[in-house]
Amino acid sequence: MKTALHSLFCRLVIGLAWIAGAAVLVMMLVTCLDVLCRLFSRPLTGAFDIVRMAGAISAACAIPYTTAIKGHVAIEYFFHKLGRRGRLLMDAFIRILAMLLFAAISLQSIIYGTALRSTGQVSATLQWPLFWIPYVIAFCCAVTVGVIFYNLLHPGKEMIKP
Repeated sequence: MKTALHSLFCRLVIGLAWIAGAAVLVMMLVTCLDVLCRLFSRPLTGAFDIVRMAGAISAACAIPYTTAIKGHVAIEYFFHKLGRRGRLLMDAFIRILAMLLFAAISLQSIIYGTALRSTGQVSATLQWPLFWIPYVIAFCCAVTVGVIFYNLLHPGKEMIKP
């Protein structure tokens, strides 16, 4: 049974996946445009800045969706050697570790973003502020903690069907 909160959370995860896809599209378009402009000896100003920012956004925003569909690579050779109870315990232990890891990454990203904001750090060419990128990463990691928690409560089920 799906609750309104579950549906809202799924929409959030899918929305982040769309943002990741859009960021990949931006990287592709900017790179192609830069190559075309270079043919006329007029490279696209700030192409590296845009591609770098879009790359960080695409990677961060894709993690919750990939986790929700259980799309990560897993090495299950030793896992299947365990009995049912051992697999459940090992799965729970690994998920709790993953939640702690993503929570720590989220916290550190907030700290880093705050430091970038206080120092006024900007991109090299376009001079765009950079503090918001670690905040996006922190948000995506926090959403991933929620997805992993869902997976912990519902073993054997993916949160979203791919």
